[in-house]
Amino acid sequence: MKFELKTENDNYSKSFSQFFGLVFIVSILIILCDIALNLRIISRNYKIDYSCRLLSIEKSKINFKKLSKLSKLNSKQQIWEFCREVIK
Repeated sequence: MKFELKTENDNYSKSFSQFFGLVFIVSILIILCDIALNLRIISRNYKIDYSCRLLSIEKSKINFKKLSKLSKLNSKQQIWEFCREVIK
């Protein structure tokens, strides 16, 4: 007859490794979400800059609509003033 004695060291090491694995995964997710938000802001700023430069060359209704959506300005005068500040 064999007699086995289980030790609790395995349980502690498993729970520590699971805890640190969970912390690692959550931290990676937070970092990736932060990167995604920053890329969205950079992309929006690039679109605004490009649209303002395009508007200074070609004054079309489509360009005004694009800038109106991006900058949330309604009047053409406000969009012109906004673009002057962006292009500087």
